[in-house]
Amino acid sequence: MAAGAPVALLAGGGALPGLLRAALLRRDRSVRVLALRGFAERGLVREADVVVDILDYKRIFAQLEAWAPAEVVLVGTVHRPKPTAFAGALAAFRNRDEIAAILGAGDDGLLAGVIRLLEERGLTVGGIDRLAPELLAGAGVLGAVMPDEPSLAAAAAGQGVLEALSPFDVGQAVVVAARRVVAIEGPEGTDAMLARARRLRRSPRLRAIHGGVMVKMAKVGQDLRVDLPTIGPRTVACAARAGLAGIAIGAGATLIVDGPATIAEADRRGIFLLGIERRHDRIES
Repeated sequence: MAAGAPVALLAGGGALPGLLRAALLRRDRSVRVLALRGFAERGLVREADVVVDILDYKRIFAQLEAWAPAEVVLVGTVHRPKPTAFAGALAAFRNRDEIAAILGAGDDGLLAGVIRLLEERGLTVGGIDRLAPELLAGAGVLGAVMPDEPSLAAAAAGQGVLEALSPFDVGQAVVVAARRVVAIEGPEGTDAMLARARRLRRSPRLRAIHGGVMVKMAKVGQDLRVDLPTIGPRTVACAARAGLAGIAIGAGATLIVDGPATIAEADRRGIFLLGIERRHDRIES
């Protein structure tokens, strides 16, 4: 790519696309935003260079190739399209067997398939971990509240659970109390998992257990260019309502939406935020 080529953001929902755009502009990087209609936030849509439908692959590829970006970053949340719609949109690029293989591989396989489509068209897919590392959690205690020994043991147990589950297409978070697994994140997402943990903590078997920790980390071997674990002030509030003592996240591989506000919310709620080192190598972006 030519010197000064832009970074193209294929932007879904949430605050992260805007945060990444601002971080890149602070670095004097040229940025182009391809906002996904119905997902990207209104403010970003107003500032986007182009707005497209998530299944309009021909236009997405054509626009990216016209920009000739140095890198393409997939950022923000999207909802998985219906299988029939997804298959129809991909029909121009893949045969039926390949489409079925992508759909059958779950969410992880779908993301890998999208990256493969972009790379096959000569586009380089970049990651936030390298382009804007300041958006990621650091190691150690991140706020004013210190974890106690039972909480550190629960965090270590939760990390072990997530590492063991890494080969499977499940979520990136788990709640552990007194080394007992209370909830594992599924397709419902982190906030819903914490709400479920809150309900479970009211049961007679768990009511006597105090504290607990949510652990959220990237999977072992995960491609960190997509689907990085993410927390923010709302995550902290949900964890506090679930009666947890704190949150442990993977250092250097977890995005924090509005870091100062997230840490301030944790301090206000009296729960700790802890960045923990991962014990396995990752795939480099």
